[in-house]
Amino acid sequence: MTLNPADETFSLQIAAELGDEVLRPIADRYREEPRRRLAGQVGVLALPRTVDEVSALVRLASNARVPVVPYGGGTGLVGGQVMPEGPAPLVISLERMTAIRAIYPTENILIAEAGAVLEDVQNAAERANRLFPLALAAQGSCRIGGNLATNAGGVNVLRYGNARDLCLGLEAVLPNGEIWHGLSRLRKDNTGYDLRDLLIGAEGTLGIITAASLKLFPRPQAVGTAMIQVASPEAAIQMLALARDQLGDAVSTFELIHRQGLQFLTEVLPGIRQPFDMQPEWCVLVELGLFAGALPSAALETLYVAANEAGLVGDAVIAQSDAQRQELWAVRENVPEANRLIGSISSHDISIPISRIPDFIKRGVEVISTLGPFRINCFGHLGDGNLHYNVYPPEGHSRDEFDGQRHAVMHAVHELVAQFDGSFSAEHGVGRLKAGELANYAPAAKLNAMHAIKTALDPQGIMNPGAVLRS
Repeated sequence: MTLNPADETFSLQIAAELGDEVLRPIADRYREEPRRRLAGQVGVLALPRTVDEVSALVRLASNARVPVVPYGGGTGLVGGQVMPEGPAPLVISLERMTAIRAIYPTENILIAEAGAVLEDVQNAAERANRLFPLALAAQGSCRIGGNLATNAGGVNVLRYGNARDLCLGLEAVLPNGEIWHGLSRLRKDNTGYDLRDLLIGAEGTLGIITAASLKLFPRPQAVGTAMIQVASPEAAIQMLALARDQLGDAVSTFELIHRQGLQFLTEVLPGIRQPFDMQPEWCVLVELGLFAGALPSAALETLYVAANEAGLVGDAVIAQSDAQRQELWAVRENVPEANRLIGSISSHDISIPISRIPDFIKRGVEVISTLGPFRINCFGHLGDGNLHYNVYPPEGHSRDEFDGQRHAVMHAVHELVAQFDGSFSAEHGVGRLKAGELANYAPAAKLNAMHAIKTALDPQGIMNPGAVLRS
């Protein structure tokens, strides 16, 4: 079905129903995505204040057959928030819908509007002496609606799960403008199809999330953090198993870091203090969350001794203060920023069965070496098998020199991922940048079912066209 642009006539329709105040001049940030791989277009920009206003906007778009692009914090890395082709869309930004509507500490539930910044949700939980564990590098600017729409992961998935696992219910506007009031606080509800799970991870292609019931957790009373050199990725995996055998779910973070990432920090962010005088080939950042009376430093020392006796580890730094803990985290949290400053030829958000990660890393070096003298920074969330596998130009060169090889590099990596029974999208989503990859790698039965769901819920195809599923 042909879609129409969001033009001046359509803008006047919005103003007539909702007033001029909901409309905004179009700033450049609504046309951009962080990696600048796509440049979007905007016909009309609307900033609703309530779910009823979102409903009215979507209903008007449905009646006029105007495409709709939901916009959260704009931090998505796969182009789901920008529409470069087709009729100029109505962009609906949720940035004015930021309320924390309610907190139920005894139920461990917080209800937030979709425009609430992730860090604000974390802080609201902390004020209630609770933890909302979703933690990302962009948490100061990403918004909870976008986190859910992309099923975001982060550093605490090992213990607490992805965004999907942290949500009990949703309020959402469906493609015809109907509001689904699904802000359930129930942990058991088997009444038919789970619309919550359908909308989470759909990247705005089936509706717009406007609020969510989020799971909270008791705050760990004692936190222990260590950076530990490991002999190899195999040794890191063995140490992870050892840590979970000894400490169970107290292990909240287990991050793998390669020397290349540390070298990038030295190159472009020399102010970041690194824990080791000699940069190791591999190291892990481990964090424990324990409860009253526990001694996390002692638990980490016990873990280190056992790993050392097994020949898995080298030197280690165990944080003795919150300041030291922050220094260790600064290393991990600034690796993505250093990556950005260096400029990758191609970045990959992948997941691999954990036991197969060492073989994948070895094979990856061989595959990339056939394409050029490139640098690889392989790092990420080892505990859940999610690697950020990024390929960079040789030292002294820029990514622009190799832009013509970007697709060849991406294809080679994703082909290898498929050979290892992995996923080309672990936590960033599909968006527009990877819609072709989904078409190439997803089983036919899955694609057919996804197209059927899209057609059933959004028969006019107005919701974020071109994202996830090719138009």
